[in-house]
Amino acid sequence: MSTGKHYREKKRSSIRKKILKIILSIFIILILVMGFLLYGPYSGLRDWIITVGMTSMTHQWIPKLLYSDKTIEEVLNNNKVEEIKEDTDTNAINTQNVENTIEQFSSEYEKQLLGKNLDKAQYNIYADENEYRIIKIKGNNYTGYLAAIYDASKIHTLVTNKLGTCGQYLTTMAKENNAKLAINGGKFYDPSYSSNGATPRGVTYRNGECITSYSYQSTGGIIGFNENNILVLSSNCTKSNAESLGIRDCVTCGPFLIVNGKSSTVVGNGGWGTAPRTAIGQRKDGIVLFLVLDGRQIGRAGADMDDLIEIMHNYGAYNAANLDGGTSSVMTVNGELINDPIDSTGAHKTRYIATGFGLIDN
Repeated sequence: MSTGKHYREKKRSSIRKKILKIILSIFIILILVMGFLLYGPYSGLRDWIITVGMTSMTHQWIPKLLYSDKTIEEVLNNNKVEEIKEDTDTNAINTQNVENTIEQFSSEYEKQLLGKNLDKAQYNIYADENEYRIIKIKGNNYTGYLAAIYDASKIHTLVTNKLGTCGQYLTTMAKENNAKLAINGGKFYDPSYSSNGATPRGVTYRNGECITSYSYQSTGGIIGFNENNILVLSSNCTKSNAESLGIRDCVTCGPFLIVNGKSSTVVGNGGWGTAPRTAIGQRKDGIVLFLVLDGRQIGRAGADMDDLIEIMHNYGAYNAANLDGGTSSVMTVNGELINDPIDSTGAHKTRYIATGFGLIDN
């Protein structure tokens, strides 16, 4: 081999070794950085991974792969929603006072809800009818819709017609029940996070009839309307309690966000992570609020419990509760989706669910 050729080969070998050393060094640095972020004194990433993963439908394996059961339990205990330990004071709600005659409003939120002949583009109003109004919502991490329903007597529980066998898409349930406006409802049994939404959790009522009365030990509890069309929140999630409260339509979910005008306390990041969300609330004047927020997109991960409390508070909710979220979070108008649900694979679609709330002409 000539001296020149030998020199060039030696030089190429030296360059390859340097490149390999650089790649190896970068790899080691990345491992050290990830180890520091995942297991070091900074808890932000760890808390986010655990709270988001453990409240998702399909990603619990990620925190369980990275952390011990003890660590997961500690993080969840340090990131939670401390609910108000009260049931709804039904005497504080006046469902006969929904007709608006106000000309001066205390805030732009009040004007969006109650103003007459508003410029829809200026006030982000999607629909303005006698029965309901839909307002476009936008925050730093989410977009979505808030619907105001002016007659709570028309709100009823939607339940899959294949109860115990299979859930349904909210669009199907809405169409079958002639619901002009609908949102998804309560939790449902989801073993291995792959169920078809067949069976609601806890207590479910529809038109005064008890549909389910399973034992429920989690946040929140009964979320529904009594015979006087008042949104009732009660942590005593039993059939006998529902009967004593005069419940006509309800689902089971949580956590409760606002009870009797008092907001729940969000500890840490709330323990629920950031995701698409659905919530329901009622003002003291009887107006019911349906809220659905989208997420799972670049720059728009979704909402946390603080976001829900803030929005409900802004629009005057005296009682409000979180409903099922994630891929379940949907709102329909005349049986058609108006928001943009995204499942865990990134596909723009919703999933089968067990229950919902719908605006139905009595």
